[in-house]
Amino acid sequence: MANFNIADLKALREQLGTGMSDTKAALVEADGDIEKATEILRLKGAKGNAKRADRSTSEGLIAAREGEGTATMIALACETDFVAKNEKFVALADRVVDAAAAVGANSVDEGLNAPLDGKTVREVIEEQAATIGEKLELGRAATVAGDKFAVYLHRTSKDLPPQVGVVLAYSGDDAETARAVAQHIAMFAPEHINRDEVPADVVEKERELAAEIARGEGKPEAALPKIVEGRLTGFFKQTVLLDQAYARDSKQSVGQVVEAAGVTVTGFARFKIGS
Repeated sequence: MANFNIADLKALREQLGTGMSDTKAALVEADGDIEKATEILRLKGAKGNAKRADRSTSEGLIAAREGEGTATMIALACETDFVAKNEKFVALADRVVDAAAAVGANSVDEGLNAPLDGKTVREVIEEQAATIGEKLELGRAATVAGDKFAVYLHRTSKDLPPQVGVVLAYSGDDAETARAVAQHIAMFAPEHINRDEVPADVVEKERELAAEIARGEGKPEAALPKIVEGRLTGFFKQTVLLDQAYARDSKQSVGQVVEAAGVTVTGFARFKIGS
């Protein structure tokens, strides 16, 4: 008979979060050696993770942490909405965002390599994936520096955790307007704060495309410069935050709203699960 008791079985299950039958089988195989049984269970979980590697992770949640001079946001993805609202998954996201914030993670790799409970975030996620039985992955990580922050986390369903998140860095005293702009970003997904942030090659490509379309429509060459500028303005209204029509009052641009409120947007990040 294997050299372990019920207390050993319970302790190992609580430590790893593994199922009763798997834990008991590992202890039997290890002849009651807790350390060896732990390795057996982790190896089994790792093999399961490898099998799940090609699965799609279209569900998950967004979590954010505001600190001194920085705010960090992560997207933690899973396979099903059932897991997305699971307490263990939500708790894992809280631990991961804390670890990412501690190192100012600004990429997935930086987030995965952040230390967490004597391991790395990558290792903790892999262990939790083995326990839950789904593919889990850190989809996004960003840290925004600034004076003040507005954090907005949006639930697309009341039964699920937040699946759209925005961290907005700003200066000024109107926190209400800053939060409203963060909500606007969540809805309209701008890519840049102002026109100066749009890469020159992207602008040039849009110019060329606008000119090509205008020629295809039979527009005269003399009219092209004005037509191109008009279509370029339309492009900026789609992709540049300050040029976009404000969500709460489409007669004003976001730029006009923040200027009137004495707010200056200095940075933002927007994540959405499944995109």
